[in-house]
Amino acid sequence: MSDIAIRAEHLSKMYRLGVINNGVLFRDIQTWLALKMGREDPHSKIGENKYAGDKDHFWALKDLSFDIKQGDRVGIIGKNGAGKSTLLKILSRITSPTEGRIKIKGRVASLLEVGTGFHGELTGRENIYLNGAILGMKKAEVTRKLDEIIAFSGIEHHIDTPVKRYSSGMYVRLAFAVAAHLDSEILIADEVLAVGDAEFQKKALGKMQDISTSQGRTVLFVSHNMGAVKSLCNCGIVLEKGRIVYEAGDIDDAIDLYYGKVSENTCELLDDNYTDTETIKFVSIYLMDAKTRIEKKTFQMGENILIGVKTYGVKSLKNYEINVRLHTHDNIDICAFRTRESYLESLPDLYGLVETSIEIHNPNLFNGSYSLSIALSEKKALIKLIDNAISFDIIPARVSVFNDTIVTKNNTLIYIPHKWQFKGKNT
Repeated sequence: MSDIAIRAEHLSKMYRLGVINNGVLFRDIQTWLALKMGREDPHSKIGENKYAGDKDHFWALKDLSFDIKQGDRVGIIGKNGAGKSTLLKILSRITSPTEGRIKIKGRVASLLEVGTGFHGELTGRENIYLNGAILGMKKAEVTRKLDEIIAFSGIEHHIDTPVKRYSSGMYVRLAFAVAAHLDSEILIADEVLAVGDAEFQKKALGKMQDISTSQGRTVLFVSHNMGAVKSLCNCGIVLEKGRIVYEAGDIDDAIDLYYGKVSENTCELLDDNYTDTETIKFVSIYLMDAKTRIEKKTFQMGENILIGVKTYGVKSLKNYEINVRLHTHDNIDICAFRTRESYLESLPDLYGLVETSIEIHNPNLFNGSYSLSIALSEKKALIKLIDNAISFDIIPARVSVFNDTIVTKNNTLIYIPHKWQFKGKNT
């Protein structure tokens, strides 16, 4: 384990729903004594099949095994409820696993929620020393880094004010500055950077990349912002329903798999006779070659694409708008297709099963991966939204589709037809 910073072996975490007790005081005391003595809980029903059909328990994590090398920047991604935060809490030793074990080499600095570890009545300066003490650092060590921490946080004028008067943005600025500058070998950051403004997010991501590459520290980062994950992390772990579906591989592959999972889960074909208390339901979204009408998810550059959307309306919906947004996996918007801007006739009622299609002519997208998000609104009020409803890839055409232009990506997203002209003595 010389170069392994974190090792998880068959890690599982089970939670009991509802009231957390055995129902009898005597059994609670037996459980408490067993845990204090390091023995197995006599009333635990842990086992592979013990909870089958048991509605009182669920596995937040189940049988996770992975290794994270020292200096890696690992993005942990997955949908809400996949087990990301539970995993970070176990790695931070905030909670203990139900089964399995973890081995961690070095001190851990955690930034799991805004203001974690802060005392509201203490000033920002005092909380820096408090956080340092929690991490096991001496006062002299914290004092040596104090000016650097305060400068990075950008809240110098408020540093001697009790943190209970801080905004959420000020909280996260100071909390991140402390976690990033104190001497810990592993930095764990949950979705907290979403609170900060764009300037601070960029600054924080740069700092995490710096401490990993130049100082050899390990970073674990959880975020739903795939652009931030891709720019910071070099490898990724994808969780789904408490299990690992992709382990510590290339971050681009992890993001592609994540988007694939999102598409599978949000575009599942339902029964055509489906009824619900909702007014409208997205049934499916699919992509076709506009010429051959064959479904696929990989297109050549310049190839016409047909986007198909099926909806099921429980009652008639008339004054509506469908909005399909085209964007990259980094969530960079390219364009949007709105019914009100391109369909001048009156829209048909969305009642029962309705299939709507949009044909994109000669989309000048460069090779890469893209996603579509779809929204439905009525009288400008949002009814339904599915982010990253489906993803697809653009590959280079066998022949140039842009006349004699050499097709290369060059960090751009779309091709706009153009012509070069030169004027001078030698032309």
